[in-house]
Amino acid sequence: MKNYLFKYKIIFIAFSIILVFYYFSLPKQLFNDPTATVIESVEGELLGAKIATDMQWRFPERDSLTYKFSQCITQFEDAHFYKHWGFNPVSIVKAFRENRKAGKVIRGGSTITQQVIRLSRKNRNRTYSEKFIELILATRLEFRYSKEKILSLYASHAPFGGNVVGLEAASWRYFGQNPENLSWAENATLAVLPNAPSLIHINKNRPKLLQKRNRLLKKLYKKEIIDSLTYSLASQEILPEKTFRLPQTAPHLLTKIQKLFKGQQVQTSIKLHLQKELNKLVSQHYKVLRQNHVYNIAVLVIDVKTNKIIAYIGNSPTDKEHQKDVDIIDKPRSTGSILKPFLFTSMLNAGEILPNTLIADIPTQIAGYRPENFNLEYYGAVPASKALSKSLNIPAVRMLQSYGVDRFYNDLQTLQLSNITKGANHYGLPLILGGAESNLWDLTRAFSCLSRTLEHYDTTQGKYYTNELANLSFLKNEKVDFGSITHEYPIYDAGSIYNTFNALRTLNRPEGQENWEFYTDAKPIAWKTGTSFGFRDAWAIGVNPDYVIGVWVGNADGEGRPGLTGITAAAPILFDAFNLLKTNSWYKPPYDELEKIVTCKQSGYRASELCVEIDSTWVPRAGLKTSACPYHQWLHLDQTESFQINNSCESLANIKHKSWFVLPPTQAYYYQLKNPFYKIVPPFRTDCTSNTTNSMEFIGLFSNQQIFLPKDFNEQKNYLVLKLKHTQTTTRVYWYLDSFFIKMTQDIHEVSIQPKKGKHIVTVVDESGNELLKGFKIL
Repeated sequence: MKNYLFKYKIIFIAFSIILVFYYFSLPKQLFNDPTATVIESVEGELLGAKIATDMQWRFPERDSLTYKFSQCITQFEDAHFYKHWGFNPVSIVKAFRENRKAGKVIRGGSTITQQVIRLSRKNRNRTYSEKFIELILATRLEFRYSKEKILSLYASHAPFGGNVVGLEAASWRYFGQNPENLSWAENATLAVLPNAPSLIHINKNRPKLLQKRNRLLKKLYKKEIIDSLTYSLASQEILPEKTFRLPQTAPHLLTKIQKLFKGQQVQTSIKLHLQKELNKLVSQHYKVLRQNHVYNIAVLVIDVKTNKIIAYIGNSPTDKEHQKDVDIIDKPRSTGSILKPFLFTSMLNAGEILPNTLIADIPTQIAGYRPENFNLEYYGAVPASKALSKSLNIPAVRMLQSYGVDRFYNDLQTLQLSNITKGANHYGLPLILGGAESNLWDLTRAFSCLSRTLEHYDTTQGKYYTNELANLSFLKNEKVDFGSITHEYPIYDAGSIYNTFNALRTLNRPEGQENWEFYTDAKPIAWKTGTSFGFRDAWAIGVNPDYVIGVWVGNADGEGRPGLTGITAAAPILFDAFNLLKTNSWYKPPYDELEKIVTCKQSGYRASELCVEIDSTWVPRAGLKTSACPYHQWLHLDQTESFQINNSCESLANIKHKSWFVLPPTQAYYYQLKNPFYKIVPPFRTDCTSNTTNSMEFIGLFSNQQIFLPKDFNEQKNYLVLKLKHTQTTTRVYWYLDSFFIKMTQDIHEVSIQPKKGKHIVTVVDESGNELLKGFKIL
């Protein structure tokens, strides 16, 4: 009895050891081969792929197979696949007999499960011992996975000829489409290729390949898997003539994703049709722009509500010489005027201005910095919203000086413009005109934040989200976290953003889009362009409640080109891109963040009791603390309103009091050129005593200004023209240079002089004794 129990115990232990060995005999991960990085559109269509590091076109493993391929591969390789436990004894015996009779291996008896094991073991020599190991491991594989999973493993790792591994790669390389779209004939072709990929290929032994394919189709017909018509038509399909290149619909996004998800199959948020249409559009514009030696374009399209990227073009279809592989979207470039909307919004949000507050637009010099408008013209004084929509540089610099460079720099840091890192003092006032760098990713993200703030304010009935500036996403299944609902605005309040977008909506569109508002299907868009110094960068960013589109145009190497401006190069692409989108909505006014106040129609300030022409304007609530109109003042006139008078020359009964819109002299000079109906202040009647101060200003001459006078064609030095604006146009003005009398002027106060090199002082004195002087230096 003891011997029996001992023997039983030995058998039990041996069996347990064999069972443990059997359980752990199969590696946890069968395949460790590198795979290609593959990206798909939001619809699941292939956008592009990068070959695996071992230079094989091997896609990541598939989760499932199509019905057609499953039927084709099982009928060709293993008709009893769904009935056996990893091996087929009948097939093994038949193969053994035939091979022994022939004296060599002429037939294999392996099931698909065994072939999966052989592939995982790197196709070792086909010995009987190796066959036995494969058989053991195949049965273990059947216990671990379902039949569908085993079939998927085979389809993902089977060789299909050349450097093509796996069904999905083969489908794209040989037929240029997804496996789901293949016909019965195409599936049958792929099913027979792994049987002998080194002998049969679409470019080798084609008659034999065709014969094997049609034999499989006939078997499918006999098994009643396909009907006679399908069999007849499939047998007549021709084999592919050549291999296809894999799609490269979003190559720069593919490169970006490869850095993050190397060797993985990633489903993106890209909309395939939009991406393809945008590729065509960019290609068309590229062909035009390259005539001007402009070679690079980047476009980013964002769905505002989800913060997902739905189209991504990192560069134009240029060549290697012009850096076609460089992804411009995240590269820092000079911002030009593209930051101006943020300054406008900041000042509205802080209650520094109202939408139409007049901003001086005159020759300006601040601490040696002298900005110029792009068109080299001046408006004298211009509403802030118009200065924004016309992208005037001088008003922008003056607004930044008023608001404070440090404050604005902090606002840009809050907007997470990652390339602006050197501190406010480094940038100074040129910050608003392209003195800093940013990138298309950050800028479109910031505009998307502003747009979504307005949308969320509407959908939450007057609330905000704490994380409106969430990072952009290009992954379909990634949920963007906008934070929690709050009553506090995250960066800017909805009222300020709404006023900014309304100002940007009025911007004159490029050629071909001028009369957009007269069409019923017109798309209202808030948009802004930017052009960097030296015509190196052209920007255009547009936004509406649904989408943000950002466009950059230029040369990756930084070469500037004449005519490379935001309005001529980038804006046409922007509006063509918007035409690809089905959208024409506009923002609802955020009335809870707005106040309706009475404003002065001429100055845009809050109306004072002197303002005659007034408007009712919706402004951000912070605007309630702005000051009243400073430009209207009482004038004391004679009965004809031709002269100013006072009690020194006329009785009070004959004095007419009238409110008058009065600009400072230099502003008035340029303002009148653009606004012919501007009424200048009447002069004092000659018999009246005037106590007017600040009655005259030099135009375009600044203290300690350094001036270079070039020579003309006759080698004669040009004249320096000095101009003066006096509130009393008819008064006489006496000019002196370095205490030497030059000339007396009346009505038009202008003199031409040829001073020598060195420092000089020009002095003017009017007939009332008012004096004004400026020092300058001739280089």
